[in-house]
Amino acid sequence: MNAARLLARTGPLPRSRETLADLALWLFMAFPLTYLDETPAWLRLLAAPLLAGAVALGRRAPLAAATVPAALGLAATPELFTSTFSPALVALSFLLGRRTSRVRPALTAAALLCAAGLVLALTLPGAGLWDWFTLVTTVLFAAVLPWLLGRFRRQQYELHRAGWELAARMEREQLLVADRARMRERSRIAGDMHDSLGHDLSLIAVRAAALQVSPGVDDAARASAGELRQAAADATERLREIIGLLRQDTSASPAPSASPAPSAETVPDLVARTAASGVPITLRRHGPDDPAPLPPLVARALHRVVQEAVTNATKHAPGSTLTVDLRQGRTAIDATVRNTAPPRPPAHAAGDGAAPDSAPWPAIGSGTGLISLDERVRQAGGTFRAHPTADGFEVTAHLPLTAHPVQPPAPEPHTGTPRSTEELDRARRRVRRGMVNALWIPAAATAVLAALMYGFQLYTSHRSVLDARTYATLRIGAPETTVSPRLPAYEYDETRPEGAPPDPPRTDECRFYRTATFDNSPLIRLCFTDGHLSHKDRVAMAWDHR
Repeated sequence: MNAARLLARTGPLPRSRETLADLALWLFMAFPLTYLDETPAWLRLLAAPLLAGAVALGRRAPLAAATVPAALGLAATPELFTSTFSPALVALSFLLGRRTSRVRPALTAAALLCAAGLVLALTLPGAGLWDWFTLVTTVLFAAVLPWLLGRFRRQQYELHRAGWELAARMEREQLLVADRARMRERSRIAGDMHDSLGHDLSLIAVRAAALQVSPGVDDAARASAGELRQAAADATERLREIIGLLRQDTSASPAPSASPAPSAETVPDLVARTAASGVPITLRRHGPDDPAPLPPLVARALHRVVQEAVTNATKHAPGSTLTVDLRQGRTAIDATVRNTAPPRPPAHAAGDGAAPDSAPWPAIGSGTGLISLDERVRQAGGTFRAHPTADGFEVTAHLPLTAHPVQPPAPEPHTGTPRSTEELDRARRRVRRGMVNALWIPAAATAVLAALMYGFQLYTSHRSVLDARTYATLRIGAPETTVSPRLPAYEYDETRPEGAPPDPPRTDECRFYRTATFDNSPLIRLCFTDGHLSHKDRVAMAWDHR
């Protein structure tokens, strides 16, 4: 199996396999909905069709699909982590990195999700900053890390495809080398036949004609000389046909459907003729209203550049929109031909192996047309450039109006790295960067999150200390409205300490405060009954007896 066939096998999945893969993904994400946990029943019923819509949307808009389980998890709890929706968040985050190459939208969505969780933690009753820390941890390990792994898998796929592209290119180059060798041999044979036989046949015909009209020759000899001259002429004609047959591959012939361009055709005429054939093309001219005629060498090079660019666009990107920009100055003229990406046919929608935001893989040309254009422009004293853009392809040429032929430099022996090796090395470096990012980004984010949590723990511990002077001024029976403003901003972890003694009977509420910043310090308990301070004491905890 050759490289081109193997390259075709790595394309998008067939439609039937896409449907089965989407169905399996939905079943995987919907199965946790059957668990009986804290998730409300109405949210479970709403989640099933929403997850189905996310799967259907995942190939065209993977970022929007990944936000569905995130929104469902946030609706279930401000901590985001739930056994019901976390598997769906992990799966769709992985597919987000697998199906799109854009980084900024995904990171922006993760930041917005953390910001929304912070707002909920500060506004919802019963929520706090510890819930937000849990949300950030969930976003990191259930969304960002799978997304990085998906990007790494995507880069592996691109490396695999780049390898097969290079193999296919090498096959085409080998075919081109063989064709060139065959054409060179045909031209050599044709030259030998022309040099060795053409001249001799011409001499035979001339001598036969001279013998035919020579005096003193009888009628029989004159008839034989005429037959000889006719035979030499016929042999010369057959030789011309054979030479033309041997040389027919040395020059490119136009496609059957292409009409030859008139010899005096200008670029506006070419654009008009192309538009008349149904191709969406636009000409934009910048410069003087009545420009001076171009030098013949520049005019031919300019026409050839636009003609080849339009031909390549209609061949490799059918249905795309073309724009031809001509900018003529006093000393030079610039031509730019742009074409948009071809529209994606419905039958070739991107599968799991292709990014939804990318065009279908175009046919890879040999590149000889662009090479010939570069040589033609260089011979006219200009510069040529052809490169893909974000939404298509662009060809530019800069031609001086005082063009002079440029002598080609002497070829130098190639001692550097082959281009195919450089491209493969670049693809490998991208994969290695993806692997490193998949490791250091979660590690760095975890370290930052741990530092924030530890800092917040120190801050709340410090702000939950009730100093001895304030404690001594508290009087039993004082109203809660006068006591509360004098108390610290935070209680001891805002929960009842483990191992604390039971609350005094008939009390409404008991609060615990620290006497020092660290966890092993003694605690103070203040209890309120009917809106008044009813008890204050130092609580003996388990760590006081260690």
